Amino acid sequence: MKIPFSPPYIDDDVINEVTDSLRSGWITTGPKVKALEEEVCKLSGARRALGVNSWTSGAILVLRWLGLQPGDEVIVPAYTYSATALAVLWAGGKPVMVDSGEDFNISVEAIRRAITPRTKAILPVDIAGFPCDYDAIMSLVSEPEVKAMFSPTSDVQRQLGRIIVVSDSAHSIGAHYNGKRSGSETDIAIFSLHAVKNVTTAEGGIICLNMPEPFDNDKLYADMRLFSLNCQTKDAFTKSKAGGWRYDIIGQGMKCNLADVNAAIGLAQIRKYEDLLKERKRVFTRYNDTLKQYDWALTPPAITPGKESSYHVYALRIKDVTEQQRDEIIQEIAKSEVAVNVHFVPMPMLTLFREMGYDIKDYPQAYRNYAHEISLPIYPQLTDEQADFVIRTVVEAHNKVMGK
Repeated sequence: MKIPFSPPYIDDDVINEVTDSLRSGWITTGPKVKALEEEVCKLSGARRALGVNSWTSGAILVLRWLGLQPGDEVIVPAYTYSATALAVLWAGGKPVMVDSGEDFNISVEAIRRAITPRTKAILPVDIAGFPCDYDAIMSLVSEPEVKAMFSPTSDVQRQLGRIIVVSDSAHSIGAHYNGKRSGSETDIAIFSLHAVKNVTTAEGGIICLNMPEPFDNDKLYADMRLFSLNCQTKDAFTKSKAGGWRYDIIGQGMKCNLADVNAAIGLAQIRKYEDLLKERKRVFTRYNDTLKQYDWALTPPAITPGKESSYHVYALRIKDVTEQQRDEIIQEIAKSEVAVNVHFVPMPMLTLFREMGYDIKDYPQAYRNYAHEISLPIYPQLTDEQADFVIRTVVEAHNKVMGK
């Protein structure tokens, strides 16, 4: 039985929405993007949402708006995909990596220890779709002694008067946190709409704006939208109108807007997302219910008081294995044509960051999470029969490698 890891959810509704965009004669940023932004606001509770062409470009845009200067620090988890730190580098800041907890997510105590007068932002990551401890993080940046340490280097930073929290919600669209949905728990959140995500636009992202007063989120949306279009005073749709050709460039912007033909894919999916989420939860629960009988299987967090995952990744950990044994288990699984993955190789283990001086020995929990982890397929189209086959394959591979 051949089982892919994470195929996109494409049904007739998606095809029809994309076809409608193609037949409209307008395929770049326009009404489909606007409709998707509105749907994200309804789902997440965010005050405004801006479509961009990737999570990474969205994060760069936000950090550039924040006005990072050379030497400004942004705290990120060591255990995440490289884009989290790469965005900081491209925006001109310095990533400060900290360790994780056993739930895969960033350690709040590690954040506290890493804060200095140079800290301008924190980028927590909802690994596998399970929310971070945002109440603790938001409380931390508001503590009098932490605010007193804050040393702004831009007008935006001075206006906020504290460290900004930008949640890397790439995995967590639809997750729950203390009565809120992912995207509304922090100052700014950014979703990924990449091909393997719960909601996809093939490539894309959404910036969710929840800035406190005195910021005006409507104005901020307009400013960031302008910034995402090279700071051009007229978008392509407006310019295309008869007589509307004249425009100006009023700043050094970026070109990272989301196109309508891409937004159409996500628009069709998000309109039925609650049903798709239930199907992901079905697969996740089936894995959990079966694997919990094995003492070597550490099932991933999904529901705890005040939190519920988006069920994006099923991050199984194998107890008491080495990294090499984990790799051998994956090789055995692959012989049955079941595609699995690993989330993630910690950033300090990657050549770029290792050569910059980051050392995995400084992040022991991140390494343990990685060395024991195997991500199993989880998506709405996966049948119960296929899920059972995945479990049998994993169990057999474990037993063969570990001699049981």
